Parts: sequence; structure tokens; C-alpha cells
Amino acid sequence: MNLKQIAKDTAKTLQSYLTYQALRTVLAQLGETNPPLELWLHNFSSGKIQNGESYIEQLLQEKPDLALRIMTVREHIAEEVMEFLPEMVRTGIQQANMEQRRQHLERITQLNLSNPSLQPEQQASSDPNLDNLSN
Repeated sequence: MNLKQIAKDTAKTLQSYLTYQALRTVLAQLGETNPPLELWLHNFSSGKIQNGESYIEQLLQEKPDLALRIMTVREHIAEEVMEFLPEMVRTGIQQANMEQRRQHLERITQLNLSNPSLQPEQQASSDPNLDNLSN
């Protein structure tokens, strides 16, 4: 397991996701202030946002002002969330793992209860002592 490579890949994925969030923010702003430009940016961005850096490079060639705006918003979002992110990720993974384990345990327990062939055979005959209680 190459932890440095995992960290690099995670950072790149997070960077692209923050680019996407910045794009959403800018689109919402443009929707209120400049709907034609919002439509252009929406159409331009369609299918290109998976790789945040490649997207920014392409947008810089088409409309540098929008690319710079998205980069500024992305940086602001990163500064605001990075303080909380490590603990939130750790806690989120721990809670999700616990929930997955709980659901798995419930499933296998229900499977065992609903499938008698997996349990020790129980006698179907009635207990004579219990028959005497009903008299």
C-alpha cells in the first residue's frame, strides 16, 4: 500500500470536487445576475468537470474571467472546509463502517433464523410435561 500515492490521488479528487462546488456556486450567482452567461457556462461545463484542473485550463482559454472567478471561489471553499475536513472524514468513515457492520450482522442473523438448515435441528415433537399443564 503506497500511502503517499493514496494521499495524492485523494487530494486530486478533492480538488476536482471543490472545483465542481465552486462551479455550482458561480452558476447560482450568474443565474441571479447574468442568466445568458450562466447558460453558456453550464453548457460549456457539461461533461468537462470530472478533472478540475483540465476543466480550469479549458475555461481559461475560453473565458479567463470565469475561470479566475471559479478558482477564487474554489480557494475560498477550501480554506473554509479544510479545518474540519480531516476529523469529519475520519468520523464519517468510522460511523459508516459501524453502520455497515451492524446491517451485515442483522442480515446474517436473519438469514440464519429464516433458514432452519443452518441451525441445529430442533425436535418437532411436543414435550410431554407441557401437555400435562394444559389438563
